[in-house]
Amino acid sequence: MFNGEIIIIAERSLSIQAGTDTKECKISISAPKFSEGMWICRYTIGWPDAVRDSFGAGVNSVQAIHLTLQKIGIELYGSAYHKAGILVFEKPGDGYGFPIPKNGRYLLVGADKTFEG
Repeated sequence: MFNGEIIIIAERSLSIQAGTDTKECKISISAPKFSEGMWICRYTIGWPDAVRDSFGAGVNSVQAIHLTLQKIGIELYGSAYHKAGILVFEKPGDGYGFPIPKNGRYLLVGADKTFEG
């Protein structure tokens, strides 16, 4: 929040492709905000069955953004949609363009594996 407003700094749209049915899965990332001694970077994943609101936190705004991006990556790769092979960014099986921590890189596929693995 900034002056009572949520400032969205980045968005990405993924899709969930089940048969002929395609649903949007929009990810929104808000500007970091200093709160209670730490920086908080909120995000939303618009899963079709339930919206997920969460945050990453760090000692400064850069760390908060970095950890938030990794947290989003972990949630995407750990989702039932990924496991079913129906979560898509640009093309099926090519990853989602979010980093994940080193200990989870064995999960990466496609371009994510090429560039982050």
